[in-house]
Amino acid sequence: MTSSGTTNFNPGIGDLTLYAYGLCGIRRPAIAQEHLVDARMAMNLMLSEWNNDTPNLWKVDLVEIPLIQGQAQYAVDPSTIMILDIYWRVDDGNGNPIDTIIWPLSRTEYASMPNKDMQGRVTSFWFDRLLSPSITLWQVPDGNGPYLLRYYRVTQIFDANLQGGETLDLPNRWFGAFAWGLAARLAHSYAPAQVGRLEAKAQQALENAMENDVEDVPLYISPSTGGYFVR
Repeated sequence: MTSSGTTNFNPGIGDLTLYAYGLCGIRRPAIAQEHLVDARMAMNLMLSEWNNDTPNLWKVDLVEIPLIQGQAQYAVDPSTIMILDIYWRVDDGNGNPIDTIIWPLSRTEYASMPNKDMQGRVTSFWFDRLLSPSITLWQVPDGNGPYLLRYYRVTQIFDANLQGGETLDLPNRWFGAFAWGLAARLAHSYAPAQVGRLEAKAQQALENAMENDVEDVPLYISPSTGGYFVR
């Protein structure tokens, strides 16, 4: 016997929903419109909770913003959940980019800055996590640019809909966690006797997915005993 030689398994959200109801003991002929409406709500609430378990590595991307002299605040896409690494880029005069990491400030730390409008070399940022988020830089970019602000961010998992043959905004290794998690949530409404069993399976599947959604690199922890900027 031979294997398929393919890695294309990517079931539609509708198929996964039917499978989740099957795990609850509800067969396809018994599924009505209300089942589908409740499933859509349950799966999107679950995905929104998974957004809190950042960083989800498949949702990391790189954003680049040209900096403007004298402008401290820059808008951030509302789908941004977390900023991972942020640095500013300058040209060395020979066409070679030079990147310098900058460090996060809390709201209180930024508020304590007495000279918020001082222009110079950017060393720090405050990520204001409002519904319309923004990044505020310190020091404010000066006129010796051009400068670029570049940052890696984690974005929200895309919404899930049953119509149109949509597929999940998840990697293949998370499909099991999605199916078991959805089944456990739906069981509270449609199969209360199955809640304990399904929640245990859902938790195990989620832990397996999360444990493998990491960068396989060494971890180094060292104290930061100094800095390269003066407040």
